[in-house]
Amino acid sequence: MSPTDVPRIGPAPGALLLCRAEPEAVAPAARLLRERMLLTSAGAQWSVLVPEGTPWQQGGEPVDRVLTGWATALAVGAPWPVLALWWDADRSGYTLAAGFRRPVGYVWLASGTPAGEDEAMRTFATRLGLDPVLDVQSLNALAQPDPAADARARLRGLLAVLTRAGLTLPTGLAPGEPADRLREVARVQPDARPVEWSGWRDAVRAELDVVDSSRLGSWLPWSGTPRARVLALAQVAAGVPLTALGLRRRSGGWITAGALLLAHGVLGLAYDLGRPRD
Repeated sequence: MSPTDVPRIGPAPGALLLCRAEPEAVAPAARLLRERMLLTSAGAQWSVLVPEGTPWQQGGEPVDRVLTGWATALAVGAPWPVLALWWDADRSGYTLAAGFRRPVGYVWLASGTPAGEDEAMRTFATRLGLDPVLDVQSLNALAQPDPAADARARLRGLLAVLTRAGLTLPTGLAPGEPADRLREVARVQPDARPVEWSGWRDAVRAELDVVDSSRLGSWLPWSGTPRARVLALAQVAAGVPLTALGLRRRSGGWITAGALLLAHGVLGLAYDLGRPRD
């Protein structure tokens, strides 16, 4: 099959970021990406971020690399996983990021031909806490040849599995839709809100308010616990090589992820060093 014979799954690249958390928890972390996005709920304990910009169409990185960087940056500072869905004329796929663990992803060619590793599906199910039998069987089927399923159908199948975990995307936010259509649909959702950069002070304050109300109290900088110091050191240690990797690859997404790790780590260490000792 020649490249011109490959079915197209949409008129233009597009992407969605699915977060397994309520919008109130996602908004502060999303601001730190310094990208304009629209945020709305996507079912019980799920939210969806729709990028307003399209850096992958401005002579920069491909859409999959941009979304992988964004998902990683969101996940390193949050207690919930982030799933990036992306597609273009030739391929579609996903990247799942969760904390400091290495992101896992899968790719399909536009014709629907699997181009990933089976192990990725099992890791995907484990990290999202999906059913180890029913859901894993459904995911494994997506990694098998199927002449009747193109790349768009593969992503729809992935989302169908996640509906059993509470995901319900608003009508119209569907894989294969172009970025401008996704933005139009997101804007008309009743609880849609814009998410944009408002400066470090406001963004960090809002993020800390959300995290402070979570179950992560002993890991917070002002807790003064050994856990907080270890976490801060780990963030700095991971942020330096990640930022260097982004600079070497000229990858804005990886630079953002590394910078966020460094910012969190330095903030934690600075607070710990400046805290009065008993």
